[in-house]
Amino acid sequence: MKKIQNIPDPVYKRVIIVGGGFAGLKLSRCLLKSGYQIVLLDQNNYHQFQPLLYQVATAGLEPSAISFPFRRLLQNHKRAHFRIAELQKIDSNKKKVFTNIGSIEYDFLVIATGLTTNFFGMKNIAEKALTMKSVSDALFIRNTILQNYEAALNTLDKHNKEAYLNIVIVGGGPTGVELAGAIAEMKNFILPKDYPELDFSLMSIYLFEASPKVLGSMSEKSSVKAKAYLEKLGVKVKTETVVKDFDGKNVLLSDGKRLLTFNLVWSAGVTATIFDGIDKDRIGTGGRILVNRFNEIEGYKNVYAIGDIALMKTEKFPSGHPQVAQTAIQQAENLGNNLRKMKVGKPSKVFKYRDKGSLATIGRHLAVADLGIFKFQGYLAWLLWSLVHVMSIVGVKNKLLVLIDWSWNYFTYDPGLRLMIKPKGKTKSTT
Repeated sequence: MKKIQNIPDPVYKRVIIVGGGFAGLKLSRCLLKSGYQIVLLDQNNYHQFQPLLYQVATAGLEPSAISFPFRRLLQNHKRAHFRIAELQKIDSNKKKVFTNIGSIEYDFLVIATGLTTNFFGMKNIAEKALTMKSVSDALFIRNTILQNYEAALNTLDKHNKEAYLNIVIVGGGPTGVELAGAIAEMKNFILPKDYPELDFSLMSIYLFEASPKVLGSMSEKSSVKAKAYLEKLGVKVKTETVVKDFDGKNVLLSDGKRLLTFNLVWSAGVTATIFDGIDKDRIGTGGRILVNRFNEIEGYKNVYAIGDIALMKTEKFPSGHPQVAQTAIQQAENLGNNLRKMKVGKPSKVFKYRDKGSLATIGRHLAVADLGIFKFQGYLAWLLWSLVHVMSIVGVKNKLLVLIDWSWNYFTYDPGLRLMIKPKGKTKSTT
């Protein structure tokens, strides 16, 4: 296989970072002035702020507001390089990675590819459900929902009209909860104005969760309050209920019941992509890569995994750390500091997770917060959620775009981004 072109042989040691999510982006920024040559590989040419994808899907934010181009980050850094590439194989003996655009040697390799959607072997759902792991996924959800409302205007069949209007969301984690709340607010404040000819009393929004509660990683108090907020907005929350199948129109539940919908969004689980070159005995639950306290894959010299794909078992976290942005960012920061220390012969520091709390928003003035011993809900939690997310977005321009969009939406109850933008000839058919 040919070498990846136009990346000079390094005078300094080379760090290859595969994946530009929270972990990969943070590590890249930590190492920009470290003296290493950095090669960042990702399947997209931009970082996407995943916690706000649901707002793109519900027309609350434009895609560019939560996206940041990698090349802009690496401008004016001659030792930093970026390529759109997909990792295929790792050869730890030759210290080389193989991608769809060529091979490249490394001194240090960091895998930060994150996780992908887990359909638990259900082929029909994998083929027909909507997912939300990327900006393009979010845009496709927006296009599909709006297209189906347009279709509902043009059908006299009661069952088809119901299927076009109904929304089914599977998975009661933060993604599912926040998406359900956003769609409910659209139903309550926006859609009846856009589609006055439709009877939105026919529209139902369902949120299904297999476990006994939504927001399972948060406190009982926050979980109960989040469920109450959703039901206040009109969402039908069904816990301890499993979605077994979906044929594109009919949803089959574990209790034998069926629901009609053309809009099923799957956010019920994640799994890792397994790469050639990583031994099976280094793969843990969900396909995640087992690492030691330094995020190094044991048995592989100078090969690391950080973020969601890394499974680090400790006494406090025997099943691994929470799969949230803070874990990814903190692991990247610790590894970046350790790589800097290696250059000057200082000992590396083990990773210790600092839990900064959890936040989830359900709707306007409706949110829950778990901050250590402090647990609160409502308006204050909503303000804190808004502040934390604005400050976490990469780029001053993006922060301003989000603030402008949020301000407009707050005062007008009418986000102006309900546009169906899609390539010609690629409209999803639901008839």
